[in-house]
Amino acid sequence: MANLLIIGAGGVGRVATFKAAMNLDSFEKISLASRTKSKCDAIANDIEKKLGVKIDTYQVDADNVDETAQLITKVGADIVLNVALPYQDLTIMDACVKAGAHYVDTANYEHPDEAKFEYKLQWAKDDDFKKAHLMALLGSGFDPGVTNVFIAYANQYLFDEIHYVDILDCNAGDHGYPFATNFNPEINIREITQKGKYWEEGKWIEVEPMSIKMDWEYPKVGTYPSYLLYHEELESLVKNIPHLKRIRFFMTFSDKYLKHLEVLQNVGMTNIEPIEVCDGCKISPMEFLKKVLPDPASLGERTKGQTNIGCVIEGIKNGHKRKVYIYQICDHQCAYRETGAQCVSYTTGVPAMIGAKMIADKKWFAEGVHNMEEFDAKPFLDELNKQGLPWEMIELNTQKG
Repeated sequence: MANLLIIGAGGVGRVATFKAAMNLDSFEKISLASRTKSKCDAIANDIEKKLGVKIDTYQVDADNVDETAQLITKVGADIVLNVALPYQDLTIMDACVKAGAHYVDTANYEHPDEAKFEYKLQWAKDDDFKKAHLMALLGSGFDPGVTNVFIAYANQYLFDEIHYVDILDCNAGDHGYPFATNFNPEINIREITQKGKYWEEGKWIEVEPMSIKMDWEYPKVGTYPSYLLYHEELESLVKNIPHLKRIRFFMTFSDKYLKHLEVLQNVGMTNIEPIEVCDGCKISPMEFLKKVLPDPASLGERTKGQTNIGCVIEGIKNGHKRKVYIYQICDHQCAYRETGAQCVSYTTGVPAMIGAKMIADKKWFAEGVHNMEEFDAKPFLDELNKQGLPWEMIELNTQKG
């Protein structure tokens, strides 16, 4: 068993802490920390009332390496699960090396002043973790995370060669607001408004945002317009999965959502450069927008419907073409009843806990910095079924659309 420190008390932190408290065979002590301790206290109180498990809570500035390392040492954490902002990945990683704890996160590093998503600066810490005999597991959410494991499973057990992958993310939930984001508005909008990018025939191809669209039938959920985006798991999968000829990522958006986003962009509300709003007071329009939009953590009770996230994978097995669709369906209200959070938080928080559990149970371990697809997929997929995210697979015909 391991001592677990979770950093971040938003919707994902709530789910990850709830699920860790349901797995005391892996975690003998659980601590939760955030910049705002009252958020941690609220989650801890809910868990104690519902599960009878005590969670220790702390205040921490995760931008401060020394302060974070001191907390890791104070609570005796063997594993740190970072579900805070991706801006803080590097400082928390450095704190783990300094204090001697393994590291898990759900999203790659982003610079707060530049909408750029890449693993480069995290991969560069590989030697630091190896010298400290520690492991860092990157991107243990759903996408990235479970999608990487789906593809790893296909690579390890279903195909001799994988040639084509489409990662497909559908949120068919309805929260009733004219416009709201299902996770941190700043991260969400930055992700959507950057140029689309995919990998084909050995090179990256950039396209204008939302310029490639297809209507896709998501099993048991429905047909929805899906738009090509750049998503971080593409970077590591291109590196770690051989024989790929093309890999893309698509996400669903309603016309209403896209219209609101277009208006916000047209009036400059999605800009991240600070502007002066009064004498000596500067704030970025995006930060202001984040303040006025509904808090994603408040959406759980009112969100109804389902998500369907999965991968269509095509390649060769025993000399014959094969095409499979591996996916997972989550119900917003079921997730809320269990943890007090909707599916977007649930489908990220559950795999985050499982990533930490893989290390705690010694089912996954390698010194250095690693992505999800580098390990045996079966133990992780078994845990998905046990922890509330059962997955399915269907065979498709091999004719590409």
